[in-house]
Amino acid sequence: GETKKQCARGEPVKCGSSIRLTHLATNKNLHSHHFSSPLSANQEVSAYGNDGEGDTGDHWIVVCDGEAWERDDKIMMKHVDTDVYLSVTGQTYGRPINGQYEIVGVQWPNSNPVQWKASEGLFIHPSDFNPKKQVHIEHTEL
Repeated sequence: GETKKQCARGEPVKCGSSIRLTHLATNKNLHSHHFSSPLSANQEVSAYGNDGEGDTGDHWIVVCDGEAWERDDKIMMKHVDTDVYLSVTGQTYGRPINGQYEIVGVQWPNSNPVQWKASEGLFIHPSDFNPKKQVHIEHTEL
């Protein structure tokens, strides 16, 4: 939720919480604002900010069932500032990346595909990570 608050590695993302998603390679945030998207004229979704710092247009509510977002759960992302849902139109750009799908914000969750699922990546169980734990590895090879 807050601009400078980082989540702890392995900490569950609670349903209903406000999050900011930052692209690791560019350090830009998933962002939206009241502008039309170029292909479908829905609400534009873009990458914004520098080094993970942006504005309130980078905040999304995790809409899911249960207490926390779990791997393979279908979730929705609702934009805090504009109340649209993160969606994909099925339309693709010719450039800069040919075949890249247009990602947009839509007003009604049943008007476009708005369910997302985390199915790839590194998933760390909270009890498996202890940043203060020192691991000593003995090297026995000559």
